Amino acid sequence: MKRRPRPTGEQTKCELRGTRRSPRGIGHRKRPACPLLPGKVYSRGCPALLHQQFGAESMEAPAAGKFVVVGGGIAGVTCAEQLAIHFPSEEILLVTASPVIKAVTNFKQVSKVLEEFDVEEQPSTMLENRFPNIKVIECGVKQLKSEEHCVLTEDGIQLVYKKLCLCAGAKPKLIYEGNPYVLGIRDTDSAQEFQKQLTKAKRIMIIGNGGIALELAYEIEGCEVIWAIKDKAIGNTFFDAGAAEFLTSKLIAEKPETKIAHKRTRYTTEGKKKEAGTKVNAGNIGSALGPDWHEGLNLKGTKEFSHKVHIETMCEVKNVYLQQEFRLSKKKSLTFPRDYHNQPVTTDEELWPVYVELTNEKIYGCDFIVSATGVTPNIEPFLCGNNFEVGEDGGLKVDDHMHTSLPDIYAAGDICTASWQPSPLWQQMRLWTQARQMGWYAAKCMAAATLGDSVDMDFSFELFAHVTKFFNYKVVLLGKYNAQNLGSDHELMLRCTKGQEYIKVVMQDGRMMGAVLIGETNLEETFENLILNQMNLSSYGEDLLDPNIDIEDYFD
Repeated sequence: MKRRPRPTGEQTKCELRGTRRSPRGIGHRKRPACPLLPGKVYSRGCPALLHQQFGAESMEAPAAGKFVVVGGGIAGVTCAEQLAIHFPSEEILLVTASPVIKAVTNFKQVSKVLEEFDVEEQPSTMLENRFPNIKVIECGVKQLKSEEHCVLTEDGIQLVYKKLCLCAGAKPKLIYEGNPYVLGIRDTDSAQEFQKQLTKAKRIMIIGNGGIALELAYEIEGCEVIWAIKDKAIGNTFFDAGAAEFLTSKLIAEKPETKIAHKRTRYTTEGKKKEAGTKVNAGNIGSALGPDWHEGLNLKGTKEFSHKVHIETMCEVKNVYLQQEFRLSKKKSLTFPRDYHNQPVTTDEELWPVYVELTNEKIYGCDFIVSATGVTPNIEPFLCGNNFEVGEDGGLKVDDHMHTSLPDIYAAGDICTASWQPSPLWQQMRLWTQARQMGWYAAKCMAAATLGDSVDMDFSFELFAHVTKFFNYKVVLLGKYNAQNLGSDHELMLRCTKGQEYIKVVMQDGRMMGAVLIGETNLEETFENLILNQMNLSSYGEDLLDPNIDIEDYFD
């Protein structure tokens, strides 16, 4: 097969958005009421519509499609879009339990590997209008029958496939299942439930040290926040202690009155409405939240101050008590610490709905707890009767062509575990950028296998590269940015301007292996090239980070 060169940013953007357009007005006609499902309207994948079009036997007879994709998040939607482009005459079936899908917009290829894009939540009809050969089936998966090449939905529809891609994402790990005061934030519904609870809160507790915990600790206003982490410093997943200290100064300072504008689309749920007072069910998982998910949410408690955060380090949750349980235990809780460095131990006389006992023996009361301790791959619906190989982190193992251990079944995004021998400069992390890359590459591999062609590993897996925002700072992570698996045989070079930028490079044998860039440094493309080229930089020494030397021009 003659391989096409990897698309440029503009080409990729066109591919992602699609070039087909349906006739004018097709997306604006009011859809009729569904006769079999009262209170709902037709979608193209609606079981009642199948019933009306093809008769009752269609509810039992399998619907055949050469390609079936499960999951309406970025990995699944990207995979379905690329398959629709590769096979314009084939019907692509996209199965999703959510009424909305996640679409990539404003895609920008910043450099060879680094990419920026926005995530927009859209009704599934918009995807069907952009790609007439994609049919969205809004329903959860009940069972996968891999030997029969069949997916059974919760509505009883059987979908027969030739190639299947599982992109069902991950679900939040909750510190305590079934506790009404423990919230996990994963999808739009759970984020809106969190906002509703926060409007009545005087104090909350955040457990965890990942991206959502970082964003919450900074964004919440008018509510005391006690943040418990098991590490020595915040953001351990992304930063070392130096970068954490740089950001902590921003965390404890007063926030500016005017928020920095974000260009990303705000999240709204279209379609299904939750009844008032309904708690979020962790079993019904929508697609994961994206970058700037908190934009458009009013993250303000009942008090008038800006933000007030206390961090408890090197500890985990030992126990959670409801109010009555705590009163019977005769234990004492602590007030919110007023002095970050020298806290007097004061008993809290106020009664709280829930109490958290930490492994450092401290107990705090709060209105509710946010469990932000990471995610676990959502593989349960697909395991029964199927002999998948599962990784240590609970994901479906995939090879270097995104193929699982079962014939004709691929996986991409949070649900999978990369089990190939990775590039020395790449590692898997369950992030939006990798979800898009894996979905795009999985479609490419499925197309090649269908056509009997060979395909090389995509270049995006050569170097880990991620760009995001924390505490209103632009954050770029490249390669082995935290010296992952480099042992003790490495050195760090730092440059820090308080309140403006933090730059760290990881060096080994005179070569750059990774970098962390916080702030508007404009060094990402230069450092990416230096890492990829593996040039020996020993002769430059500390001049490499000298602010008086224009390193961009030097290595251009």
